[in-house]
Amino acid sequence: MTATLAPPRRPATQTRNVLDHPLADFYLVVASGGVIVCLGVMMVISASSVDAAVSIGDPYYYGKKQILFAILGALGAWVMSRVPLPLLRWAAWPALVVAALLSLATRVPGIGIAVNGNYNWVSLGPTWATFQPSEFAKLALVLWCANFLAQRERLLEDLRQWFLYLMGPFVIICLVGVYQHDLGSALVIAAMVIGVLFMAGAPWRLIGLIGLLGLLAAAALIVMSPNRIHRFALFLSNDQDIEGGNMQPIRSVYALASGGLFGEGLGASRQKWGLLAEAHTDYIFAIIGEELGFVGAFTVIFLFFVLGFAGIRIARSVDDVFCRHVAAGVTAWFTVQAFVNIAVVLNLIPVMGVTLPMISYGGSSLLANLLGLGLLIRCARQEPDARRALVRRQETRGER
Repeated sequence: MTATLAPPRRPATQTRNVLDHPLADFYLVVASGGVIVCLGVMMVISASSVDAAVSIGDPYYYGKKQILFAILGALGAWVMSRVPLPLLRWAAWPALVVAALLSLATRVPGIGIAVNGNYNWVSLGPTWATFQPSEFAKLALVLWCANFLAQRERLLEDLRQWFLYLMGPFVIICLVGVYQHDLGSALVIAAMVIGVLFMAGAPWRLIGLIGLLGLLAAAALIVMSPNRIHRFALFLSNDQDIEGGNMQPIRSVYALASGGLFGEGLGASRQKWGLLAEAHTDYIFAIIGEELGFVGAFTVIFLFFVLGFAGIRIARSVDDVFCRHVAAGVTAWFTVQAFVNIAVVLNLIPVMGVTLPMISYGGSSLLANLLGLGLLIRCARQEPDARRALVRRQETRGER
């Protein structure tokens, strides 16, 4: 008898088999998030080297700080991934209150610090005690929204209950964003809340109202800031003067275009030599495209796609209502903020002052992002199949 060879598996079948693994979403979140953070640390070291060498005398100054924050954030993510759900739900209200108070403190003389017209920094004295409350406000709002919806799931059909219980804290947070002149954070927060409400099956009238409030808040922030009005007008004018007001958007596009398919090489960017400001923060995606080319830029986009895909799968499959809404909120946070940052770098929308999650330099943003990633991992561990797989793994280890 002659042996017959089994037909080769199609890629679609192989992908489906991988995704059917009980811990598939857990591994997708950990792997994509881990690669994003490592890539971010590498690019911060590269993009900030010139600025750090000139202004501080140490080309690795920002890179070393980013590594430290990445380590602290990874520890925080590990803790968050194992925190009992009742404790997370209990912490929702205190976290929201503290976040709101710290956000209001950004306008207190002697405590609040303005950067580029945005009052979104708080300094409590030492250098290490300077942070951005709006980043942690996103995390607190995700927890609060998820806990609110889990407690009042029976009220989803009563629109009055939505206005009474949900709109109050949401409006307060949005007003704090307006108070800080922080347009980017206000838009991201609105997108997060909409993402949570969409997964909760909220009435479309409520979702439309929140979207309208977000647009009104954006319009108010533009009108309140002469600098932002000027930038918005320059965006509409399509001015190609490389030394004019559109210098940043034009040079970011130049950086991406000069990278070609495989880039100029790691560390070989020309735009970071004083030509492109904020090269290691808001415009780090441009440096990625210049040094790593289309392949590097596409890799970043693909990693966020994988993270968003896994987050949506978690939100749809987890059987705990609180975890479902947490996963939806964190997923909306990361994907919308990444989309806004990349769109700004590509000069598709006006400058928003939004960083690229887990990649741009910044201790506050990296710590808050990694805590949010830890929450998403916690929700992935709560999926029914994942819970059973983890229990079997623990039993197997115990038998050994």
